[in-house]
Amino acid sequence: MATPTNTRFAVAVHVLTYLASCAAAGRTTPVGSEELAGSTAVNPVHVRKVLGPLRAAGLVSSWPGARGGWELAADPEVVDLAQVWRVLQGDDPVLGIHGPNPACAVGANIQGVLTDLDRRVARAVLAELEAITLADVLASAGFRAEDYAALLR
Repeated sequence: MATPTNTRFAVAVHVLTYLASCAAAGRTTPVGSEELAGSTAVNPVHVRKVLGPLRAAGLVSSWPGARGGWELAADPEVVDLAQVWRVLQGDDPVLGIHGPNPACAVGANIQGVLTDLDRRVARAVLAELEAITLADVLASAGFRAEDYAALLR
């Protein structure tokens, strides 16, 4: 199976789940980008790039400085994954549509077909993600507060 080139959504869901886990475990201090990067196995800069738009959307809060970091700013029962998808994906094509050769008989006509297909796939993705909340992700991951004592740092 091919590896996706855009992992922002997956990293965002991972990080939001981590932040929700910290909150559910009773952690009162923000979570640093380095800690989140350790959990996601990506660079802290990438974590911050993913979290920036989520902060602008009001899903997370951040504080600068040595004791700064990130916290979940929304209720995991209310945040659905479609919200996260919309923030990070926007209107970008889901299928990675290319620019065909308009001089080709197929290329001249395929763009409309692919664009329509992309819109249909995007609607299906959003419909599925609207049914899944961040709390559902926590439950699916088997979250139990007592298992996450290390998150209380």
